[in-house]
Amino acid sequence: MSEPTTDRAAIAADLERVRAHFHHLLAAAADDDWNKLTSDTRWTNEQLLFHMVFAYMLVRRLLFLVRIFGRLPDRVSRAYARMLEAATSPFHVINYYGSCAASLYYNRRRMGKKMDREISKLQRSLDNETETSLHRGMHYPPGWDPYFRDYMTLADVYRYPGQHYDHHRQQLTLASM
Repeated sequence: MSEPTTDRAAIAADLERVRAHFHHLLAAAADDDWNKLTSDTRWTNEQLLFHMVFAYMLVRRLLFLVRIFGRLPDRVSRAYARMLEAATSPFHVINYYGSCAASLYYNRRRMGKKMDREISKLQRSLDNETETSLHRGMHYPPGWDPYFRDYMTLADVYRYPGQHYDHHRQQLTLASM
């Protein structure tokens, strides 16, 4: 396994890049854009935009897991990841319908503030990480997301939502992006 880079400044800059771009997308969306279907997903633009926010919400929980499993023997997180991988099909169903339902509350009027809060929390958390903690890692279920790898460090987890964001923003069908 190669030594991961933990360029804290690059991670922080990416969080800020996404925050600014997300607000640009929200402002650029016309009234008739919100309910348009996206490209290559079953979500509408509004549902997919929430799903993009959800990745930042999820990462805070993933960081907690890495902090625990990263201190345990490797076989423990490997077994946990295999158990989660076995639940991939139900996970995708819950992920889809959960984003549909949650976008009713975290809709176009609320999701910008939610994204700001989540990114601010991640920035504060990143500021408090040590180099040792950023190198700690655990196994993940790669079938859950194209950007999950079998083994991810804490630094990788901080980078993950930006990769997820960039992937999904290309699927949006907003008239003016």
